Amino acid sequence: MNYTPDEVIQYVQEADVKFVRMAFCDIYGKQRNVAIMARELPRAFAHGIAFDASAVRGFGMDVRSDLFLRPNASTLKELPWRPQHGRVAHMFCDIVHPDGTPFEADTRQLLRRAAERAAEEGYEFRFGTEMEFYLFKQDERGEPTREPFDRAGYMDVAPEDKGENVRRDICLTLERMGILPESSHHESGPGQNEIDFRYADPVSAADNAILFRSVVKAIAAQNGLWADFSPRPLPEHDGNGMHINISALCRGQELPPLDLLPGLLNRIREMTLFLNPAEDSYARLGRDKAPAYISWSEENRSQLVRLPAADGEFRRLELRSPDSSANPYLAFHLIIQACLEGIGKGLALDLPARLNLQRADAETPKRLRRLPATLTEAASAALGSEFIRENVPAQILKGYSAS
Repeated sequence: MNYTPDEVIQYVQEADVKFVRMAFCDIYGKQRNVAIMARELPRAFAHGIAFDASAVRGFGMDVRSDLFLRPNASTLKELPWRPQHGRVAHMFCDIVHPDGTPFEADTRQLLRRAAERAAEEGYEFRFGTEMEFYLFKQDERGEPTREPFDRAGYMDVAPEDKGENVRRDICLTLERMGILPESSHHESGPGQNEIDFRYADPVSAADNAILFRSVVKAIAAQNGLWADFSPRPLPEHDGNGMHINISALCRGQELPPLDLLPGLLNRIREMTLFLNPAEDSYARLGRDKAPAYISWSEENRSQLVRLPAADGEFRRLELRSPDSSANPYLAFHLIIQACLEGIGKGLALDLPARLNLQRADAETPKRLRRLPATLTEAASAALGSEFIRENVPAQILKGYSAS
């Protein structure tokens, strides 16, 4: 529901909401928040809530450190796992300077501007994520272990799949929050799970991805478990991906997915630092159906980009390299910019690579470029890219290349 500020204030009064989390993300996509009492909402909407930006990694505000959070009323959601007496609600916020100008390193606003630019050119992008995570047991002190919750495999069922009820609770909680999961199942690794989402507009899809992580961790903790989204929690088993499904409308009509592909493939190597920003990201790429080459084809899960078998509004590209250490706002922003550039320049599409690249060797066609093999290589590709410099604020690029 798209609330107005007055409707938010009325709602929290009538629903016994006592605390409101003013949420934002740092440049790396980690959610942060300050909780205010519900009675402070009029001040928050009128003036914003100040916070110390010098304490937030990547914001780099050591000298003049005051920034303000301005809540977006339309993002109001209750947190169902919190107490029903004295309820807790959540709103995403814009980050602004004291004079009201946008903060340059606010990646949510960066994505919103990219979506607005696309709309001005007649394009409406849609994203859906497929999020993977491991469930680990906790020790007697409540600390996470590396012992998986179960030993089940791909799409196994109970009793082998012990995560079935946890995924059920996650999906029902998301649904109560107005977030629409499409499906869930056990993944290949022991204790590994996947939940997939229906497509949404770019900012909503990124918001949903951020909230999803919070919901999973909260429900896991309620079950005495630890949820791990890192790229490769268990070196001997599959890593965690965040596959991104991409589609678009052009002036109200479905755009053929292949129209988006040339620009994406052209810039993907330079973008990899932001899609795979952790050291462990590169222990995943090239293994377990995670791509190593810049390629595409129909239905082939060994490719960087797969065209799933689907019709109508569900026709899309599936980008398979990103993992859940990525900031979804920044990832979607760069995908939009790359796709628009490819369309605008009329870039040609490479031929599909109809082979199993997981079994590729020295005979792999020379025409295929590789994704960066290390975080250092990815940072070098980003720092040398005019496209990245034009689309990633210097403060964010500095934070990623130095991390």
